[in-house]
Amino acid sequence: MRIAFLSAPEGVEQVELTEPWHAVRDAGHEPVLVSTEPGEIQAFDHLDKADTFPVDEVVGSATAAGFDALVLPGGVANPDALRTDERAVSFVRDFFDRGLPVAAICHAPWTMIEADVVRGRTLTSWPSLRTDLRNAGATWVDERVRVCDQGPGKLVTSRRPDDLKAFCGAFLDVLAERSA
Repeated sequence: MRIAFLSAPEGVEQVELTEPWHAVRDAGHEPVLVSTEPGEIQAFDHLDKADTFPVDEVVGSATAAGFDALVLPGGVANPDALRTDERAVSFVRDFFDRGLPVAAICHAPWTMIEADVVRGRTLTSWPSLRTDLRNAGATWVDERVRVCDQGPGKLVTSRRPDDLKAFCGAFLDVLAERSA
């Protein structure tokens, strides 16, 4: 399966990109880094610059039809930038419209709020997004990982880097279920 990882050019929390990336790759799937600009993205370890990663495809050229699932890594700056880019918002919305699995961690649900795809769903996130999610029509819960079956497709969400093991495991279970 081809799995899109969507990131802005700067601000993605590195561990929230790399741990799911390795989990997907190690399970035999093809991770693909999609961004709003070509070249490289700059990852961060909290507020400190970390590594850079090459972009495989650019939003606008890439479409949800070319993928089997989507991962939205967090960091504060990453989803904040993505939610202001209509091409990125449309890309995310298309995964939901197609009923494809989506996994989002930390602040990543901000982009989903902008895409208007959280209404009627139960999910978790970084705690400061609780009010934003409720105002967008979602039910927010404080759980390590939440798999939501409400609406088309499955949505896997987690709160923070400490939840990555549970997040990756739940997402891989959704992918295995989908491919069965």
